[in-house]
Amino acid sequence: MRTIEPIVRMDLAFSLFCLQHRFNTPVAKISRWVSKTGDGHLYLVLELVIWYMDDVVGRFFFAAALLAFAIELPIYWLTKNSFKRRRPEEFSHLLQAFITPSDRYSLPSGHTAAAFLMATIIGHFYPSWYDGALIWALLIGVSRILLGVHFLTDVVIGAILGVFAAHISIRYVLTLV
Repeated sequence: MRTIEPIVRMDLAFSLFCLQHRFNTPVAKISRWVSKTGDGHLYLVLELVIWYMDDVVGRFFFAAALLAFAIELPIYWLTKNSFKRRRPEEFSHLLQAFITPSDRYSLPSGHTAAAFLMATIIGHFYPSWYDGALIWALLIGVSRILLGVHFLTDVVIGAILGVFAAHISIRYVLTLV
């Protein structure tokens, strides 16, 4: 475990930097709203709306997104329950969470994984929307840190997981074309 101690110290220092300032409560209010835009049920709504509006590309978008979530979610669950990394407020009494997370462990960030998964799929099927989707995914990841429920590395690993699942899914769906 000594090999990851510098990462843990960096994560803790970064979380303290992000959460120990006089604007943390107003920032948390904005972060809460941003984070809610990354809740899982909204992705299904987005996928269905896109499919409805664009029957040709939308059906491939829908298939790729569903497959990507089918890949991402088991990996997310296994990783989270294997590493069992405690959340930031459990590491230091100086850190407080502004929301109650839906599960116990922090690694990886599921909100971030899902946001980057969707941003990657959006970017592939609708390239002109990619910049906006990527900024939105980044804001979701940052919001999870600013809410005190994830460390920086939780968010980075979540982003990598989301992009990975999306790329695997896109490759597979394109073989069906």
